[in-house]
Amino acid sequence: MSDEDRDALPFGVIGIDHATVTQIYNRTESQMAGLSPDKVLGTAFFDNVAQCMNNFMVAQRFEDEPELDAIVPFVLTLRMRPTPVQLRLLATAAAPLRFILIER
Repeated sequence: MSDEDRDALPFGVIGIDHATVTQIYNRTESQMAGLSPDKVLGTAFFDNVAQCMNNFMVAQRFEDEPELDAIVPFVLTLRMRPTPVQLRLLATAAAPLRFILIER
């Protein structure tokens, strides 16, 4: 999928590598979170961008489940009013990136 196609999606797309460094951050997520890609890309996602997801429900699942396709009801709380969302967590051992899709 091209960057343009990914930016046109109506939900947030975040791609992290196996060291949890942010490699993909689409325009929708940037606008909804109020964070510019230049402040997010190349940083440790769970340590610097989304500390509220650094828990057993999200970050730990990527560590524990090499094959993952799960939808998680979640409430975003960092830097914003509590916002209920649906997270889709995607990972496969063979892929270089893991994905978090965020529907608000």
